[in-house]
Amino acid sequence: MKPPRLLLAAMLTSLSLPCLAARPLVFCAETAPEGFDPALWDSASTYNVTRQIFQGLVAFKRGGSDIVPSLASKWELSPDGLSYTFHLRKGVNFQTTDYFKPGRQFNADDVIFTVRRWIDPDAPFNRAFKTQLLGPANSGLSLSVQGIEKLDPYTVRIRLKERNATFLSFLAMGFAGMQSAEYADQLLQQHRSSDINQFPVGTGPYQFKSYAKDSAVRFVANPSYWGHSQQTRSLIFAIVTDPQVRIQKLKGNECQLAAAVREADLDGLQADPALKVVSTGAMNISYLAFNLKRSQLANRDVRTALDIAIDRDTLFKAMFPKGGAIQAINPFPPTVWGWNSRNRNEYNPARARQLLAKAGYPKGFDIILWALPVQRPTNPNGKLMAQMIQQDWAKIGVKANIQSYEWGEYLRRAGQGEHDVYMSGVTSDSGDPDDFLSTSLSCAVSKQGQRFCNPGFDQLLLKARQTSDRKQRAAYYMQAQEIFKRERPWITIAHSRIYIPMRKDVQGFVMNPNGSFAFEDVYLK
Repeated sequence: MKPPRLLLAAMLTSLSLPCLAARPLVFCAETAPEGFDPALWDSASTYNVTRQIFQGLVAFKRGGSDIVPSLASKWELSPDGLSYTFHLRKGVNFQTTDYFKPGRQFNADDVIFTVRRWIDPDAPFNRAFKTQLLGPANSGLSLSVQGIEKLDPYTVRIRLKERNATFLSFLAMGFAGMQSAEYADQLLQQHRSSDINQFPVGTGPYQFKSYAKDSAVRFVANPSYWGHSQQTRSLIFAIVTDPQVRIQKLKGNECQLAAAVREADLDGLQADPALKVVSTGAMNISYLAFNLKRSQLANRDVRTALDIAIDRDTLFKAMFPKGGAIQAINPFPPTVWGWNSRNRNEYNPARARQLLAKAGYPKGFDIILWALPVQRPTNPNGKLMAQMIQQDWAKIGVKANIQSYEWGEYLRRAGQGEHDVYMSGVTSDSGDPDDFLSTSLSCAVSKQGQRFCNPGFDQLLLKARQTSDRKQRAAYYMQAQEIFKRERPWITIAHSRIYIPMRKDVQGFVMNPNGSFAFEDVYLK
């Protein structure tokens, strides 16, 4: 039995813990999640939500891109480079929620269910919940896996169709979170398969509590988490679309962290003694994507003309006044290995007019330009960017009509090919060139011809995946970038730094190179 004084001290300590636990950690997010099934979506905003709940077999090391164990404690690659054998971590619990009570711990059956869902459209759950899984599809993962087998309750083997040097990095990405086969069976039996996107169940440090649409996502700490017990017991994602309102809420302590801010906001934030700003040079790019099904835009000369008509120097002075971004030339930043230094941007309105005339449009044409409706580090003001590009295009006879939509609607309509030109971007998890190229520019993600699909480009990506020699991979990517610059499926815009503001009492936050938010082991002092 404890001595009286030690017993009293222990009682006082236990009484003080609920006071700390009662303080929720509030993150002011810029957009609402599209859903809660990580495989179903491919946007950074949604992954910021689902990564608190779900975990993959492997993970990226906090603050970096090295691959580290997660739900798999170790793995081996076969000599032919086609088979990965994963040894699963024991003692991992799926989350117990109001809508699901797990009857067993995580094991090989859950990995089998998750991976088969990615690759087999005839799997029972896929037949019941017929929807494209954007994450596995857009990465090319769904087409590269030959099959998966269970060797024992805690060992699985995944067989690939061809060697893939990027395979482990795919398994660390947000879409690759492991789902509960037991929960999926329950949903199937109850004819509620679509609820996998509404009521998530994972193994992560936080579990889903509730969602008020376009207002807030609430999480609670997972009491059965296999990792560290979380000091933050209540985590809230407050959806605040207006960037200035996010800053005011941060200053008023209504939220303790906020989504990335613009350069123009830095002075005011850094002058506040209660706040701090962390930053990193991120692995990202913003761009304008052409709908290649449009007759004018199917013509390479037209795409080139629209690109070289943009005065990037003037655009950057307005968009990035503190110099926190560089002009994008290739589809990934120069900090990523394999970047092609021979490529160049060009500003030449006179040549642009000549190219339009050659293409059969001497008097120009009308086009619809979609302005990004959310603030991004690489595009802090979509409306202003659209207006400046509109002025540049007008000088070569192209009349741009600017449109925009609410973020979810913007993504949905773009996915259906309703745009002429729309603003978008890529942020890499792995820092591998393939993460920029395959997920956005390969034939695997070309939808009904509206996106770029070039067989020669695709063949180079395939060759790069099939070798582990970085020098040889870089040579393939250099050639791929030359095809990209010749064909110009995008107008490349910017690579930027990311600035994350927070209260000074936030502890344990680690800046990820892709600007994503992970709240494991983050707490208020």
